[in-house]
This record gives sequence, structure tokens and C-alpha cells, in this order.
Amino acid sequence: MVSRELAHGIFWVGALDFDRRLFDELIPLPEGTSYNAYLIRGSEKTALIDTVDPSKEFELVSNLVKLGVDRIDYVIINHAEQDHSGTLPMILEFYPDAVVVTNEKCRDLLTALLHCPPETFKIIRDGDTLSLGDRTLEFFLTPWTHWPETQVTYLREDQILFSCDLFGFHMATSDLFITDEAAAYQSAKRYYAEIMMPFRGSIKGYVERVKGLPLSMIAPSHGPVNRRPALILDAYADWVSDAVKNEVIIPYISMHGSTQKMVEQLTDALIARGITVRPFNLTRTDIGELAKALVDPATVVIGTPTVLFGPHPQVVYATYLANVLKPKCRFASVIGSYGWGGKAVETIAKMLDHVKVELIEPVMIKGLPDEATTKALDRLADDILKKHKELNIT
Repeated sequence: MVSRELAHGIFWVGALDFDRRLFDELIPLPEGTSYNAYLIRGSEKTALIDTVDPSKEFELVSNLVKLGVDRIDYVIINHAEQDHSGTLPMILEFYPDAVVVTNEKCRDLLTALLHCPPETFKIIRDGDTLSLGDRTLEFFLTPWTHWPETQVTYLREDQILFSCDLFGFHMATSDLFITDEAAAYQSAKRYYAEIMMPFRGSIKGYVERVKGLPLSMIAPSHGPVNRRPALILDAYADWVSDAVKNEVIIPYISMHGSTQKMVEQLTDALIARGITVRPFNLTRTDIGELAKALVDPATVVIGTPTVLFGPHPQVVYATYLANVLKPKCRFASVIGSYGWGGKAVETIAKMLDHVKVELIEPVMIKGLPDEATTKALDRLADDILKKHKELNIT
């Protein structure tokens, strides 16, 4: 890895992880990721913003050595999660006079996760500043994006926001800056869906606060640096709003073909009514793509066969995911087939307790779909259309 200069005296010194394919043993990383750390040289002091994942500690230290950094005065930790802070103990070994600057909640987590001594820390509060001489760092606390201790750091004179996990995305690329805005938008939307969407209510206020800052760049903790901040700020304003779209997504499983046929019939019925529809066969679906698809739609229809007494286990997982991600969809329903009984609908409805949705009358049938099933699915499509019209989103 090599360090790269964002602006005069400001360097990216992090690490690229082209091969990583799973984050937190949960989130797929089809494009790898980066662990962004930034070095800022002021006329009097030098600050390092965040470190890198412990697996990449050599790259960070190597970048600092190659830059001839013989002293670091401050290490700013915006977030205690190890992909941000994990190399902090090694940095403190190389630069023992460095002071760790963070907020109180982050300090408490760092002492628990990394056993950093309490005397190492300088505690900041929301709106506090720190002088580097000719440069000034300003700190804004942003709890619940996505942990309770997160913060962002703003470099006043250069108008650069070091945004932590906000406004970034998982991608390993040799480009320091965003070069393909369309691809960046899609990756950022996926990242928002997987990590930020459950905290939509908190993030609304932070987006407005950031929009009030003069900004030349947004330098996130993951992904390339954004030299057109409006791209991501406008996207976030849309994603965190209460507005939904005239869309239906259908995550489903079919064991013997009956639920598959029902999904196909409902898909056709919705398309005929002018509604955008996206089925997701859960045996093949990238769970990150499903999460991204949950950002906008007004309605989610879950398709499941009945296994013993309840929904298919993969449907249970997808329903659990939707519940914890808390998308802003307004309506939900269930379709599927059973052999001899069960309570799939009741189970799914109970699992959606964190999503404030209205349940539209489900369509559950015994065995193969027939003419009556077609009529029931047409009724469901009509009900969905009516609900969407009531929201003025057709």
C-alpha cells in the first residue's frame, strides 16, 4: 500500500482489503473493502484520524514510516469498532507520546475492547475543537450511526468531513476519489441498507447538520473519498425520508413449485397494475442486495411454503433481517402453500414487530395453485394498488 495526498498536508494512510468477502461474519463484501485512516499535518501538531483493521496493521505503519512521520500528537478515534480502532495499540507503541482523542462513550469501549489505559485519552464533547496550529479540528457526536459512541471530525480550514461510517461504502479500489458516481451510489445504498437503515431516525438530523457545513470533500472510513458531497448527502436525504415508492419486493422460497407459481402470478398481476415488482429467490439471493431493495418499496410480500408448522427457515431469516433493518415500507403480506397445516402467517406477522406495517390479507393455499388462487392473488394485487394510491405514489 502507498499513502496518497487528498490535499496539501492531508494524506490517506489506510489499507485496502481486496480479498475480504464477509464483514462481521455477516455482511457480504462483493467488492472487498478499505480501512481508511488519514494523517493531517498542521503547522504545530500532527493528527491521525482512525487506524485500520488489525489484519492490516503493517500497511498503516508502513505508510506512516514512508511518509517520514516521526511524531503523532493526536490519534482521533471516531468509532471503537475494530476496523477503525484495532491498530491503536500498535500506533501507541510506535508513537508513545500520542494522545487519543475521542468522546467518553468511545473511550469506555476502547478500554474494554483494546485495554487502552484511561490516562491515554483526551475526552471531547459535541462541538469541541482541537488546534493543530494553522488547522482546526471540530468534533460532532453522532450516536447510533451505527454504534452509540460514534462521532465525525470536521477540518475547518480545508472543509473536509471525516465522516466515520456515515456516507461511505465497502469497496476496495485503487482510486483515491470516486470516479464512477452511478456505481458509488449503488454501493452506498447497499451499505446504508445493511448498516445505517435501522438508525434512520437518528441519521435524519445528522444529515441536516452536515448539509449546513461548507464542504469540499467527504472522507469516509470505507470506500473512496467524495469530492462532490451533494451526491451522497442528497441520496441520504432521500433514503432517510418517510417517502416510499410504488414498488413491491417479494422475498420467497419454493420447495415443490407451488409458491414459485404464486410468486410468478402475483408478479404479473402487479406489473399489469403499473407497480414495480422485484422477486428475490432466497436460495440465490445476495442478502446485501435484498437489504438494498428494502430501502424504497411501499410493500413487502413474503412468499413461503410451510415447513412442519411454520415458514421455511430461510424465510424466517429474511423476515428477521427485515425486522431488524426496520425499513420504511408501509404494508406487508404473505403468500404461500402448505400441505397439511401450520401457522406460517401468524409466525411471520409476529416477527415484524419492529416494522410499522399494515398487514394486507394474505393468500395461503393448500397444494398447487388453481383458479381460485389466481383470483385471490388478483385481489391481493388490487389491495396493494389501492393502498399505494392512498399514499399518492402510483
